[in-house]
Amino acid sequence: MNATLAMLFSLFITLLALSSSSLAAPFEVFVPPVTYPHAKTVWRAGEHHNVTWDVTDAPKQISNSLGYIFLRHAGKIDLAHPLAEKFDILKGHQRVKVPHVAPGHDYQIVLLGDSGNWSPKFTIRA
Repeated sequence: MNATLAMLFSLFITLLALSSSSLAAPFEVFVPPVTYPHAKTVWRAGEHHNVTWDVTDAPKQISNSLGYIFLRHAGKIDLAHPLAEKFDILKGHQRVKVPHVAPGHDYQIVLLGDSGNWSPKFTIRA
């Protein structure tokens, strides 16, 4: 199962790269840093939170403005259960519901648009 998710993630990134390289207009890659959650963040399963990222230096034209948010734990991204999908990456925030997962201190938010960024590790409690 993990190999399948890794393969899907690789395919997704490859398709993003191919789609951006085939466009005639010059586009720039936008790599917005995730600002929340941060290293001192503690979430509880079932809560709602606004994932935030810095859009201050966004280029005028980016290769993909649709965003996706996934949860990463122990180095594995849960691609089968996006926390949010197809939102405007330039708005700088997206509300998500914390899934019911095993408590731990090494969770990360993965923000995908035309690039992939992840938050610092944070904690999720039951």
